[in-house]
Amino acid sequence: MPVGSPGGGLIYGVRLRSDSRYRYVGLTTKRAQVRLCQHLKQAAAGKKTPFYDWLRKQDRDSVIADQLDWADDLDELGEAEIAWIALLRHEGHPLLNIAAGGLGPTGVEWTAEMREAARLRSTGRKVPSRFGEENPFYQREHSAEQRAKWSAARKGRNVGPDNPNYRKFGADHPSFGHVMSAEAKAKLSEMRKGAGNPNFGRTASKETRAKMSAARKGRPMPSSRRSAHTRYHTNKGVIRDTCPYCLDEQAQLPPPSD
Repeated sequence: MPVGSPGGGLIYGVRLRSDSRYRYVGLTTKRAQVRLCQHLKQAAAGKKTPFYDWLRKQDRDSVIADQLDWADDLDELGEAEIAWIALLRHEGHPLLNIAAGGLGPTGVEWTAEMREAARLRSTGRKVPSRFGEENPFYQREHSAEQRAKWSAARKGRNVGPDNPNYRKFGADHPSFGHVMSAEAKAKLSEMRKGAGNPNFGRTASKETRAKMSAARKGRPMPSSRRSAHTRYHTNKGVIRDTCPYCLDEQAQLPPPSD
C-alpha cells in the first residue's frame, strides 16, 4: 500500500535505537518518519504527556519509528492500533500511551475528576520563559479577529483591585528588572507616533485641565532646563555629571593655583 494513500495508513512504534522495547504506538496516514518529526516538534514546544516528557529527555538521533502494520481503511487502522497497544503491553513493552488507541483526537475522554486533578497538578507550576527563537510563537502574529475577540472579552476586567498586579511595586511586580532592548523601544516608539498614539487628535476637557492645574498648584515648575539647573543645582551647591550646565560651569572655573 502506498503510504499516505486516501483512506489508509499505518501503525508505527517509537523506540530507542539501542532498545528493542517500544515506548509509544500510534497511527498515521503519513510516513512513520514524518510523524516522528511532528512528535519531536511538539515535544520541543513543551506539550505535556508522558510520551512527550520522555521524548524531551532523549537525543533526537537516538529515537526511531518502525512501521508495525498497515490498513487500507481508517476504521481498520483504528482497530489495528488498539490491537497493537494491547499486544505490546501484554508482552511487557513499557508503552507511554495514555489511551487504549483508536480513532479520535486522543482516544481519551476526560472526566470531571481528571480535569480537577490536572488543574491541581498545574496550579503554582513554574514554567520557564522562552524568548526569541526558543518561543514556539516566534515571528508569528495573532489575527485581527482573534485580537478583537480578546479585547471584547477583557473589556472592563483587570481594573483597580481586580488587576492581579494592583499595588505591586518594585520587586513585587512581575516586570521588575525587565529591560527592553533598543529594538523593542524603537518599535514601540514608532507604534505610538501619530495616529498610533491613543491620545492622537484628542483634547483634554475643561474639567481635566482644571484637575491637572489643581494637582500642580504650589509645585515649583521651572520655565526651562536652565532655570531648573539654577534652582536645583547652582543654588544648592549640587554638581551633576549628567547635567550639561554643571559641566559647562565646571569647565569655566579657573584652574586651582599651586
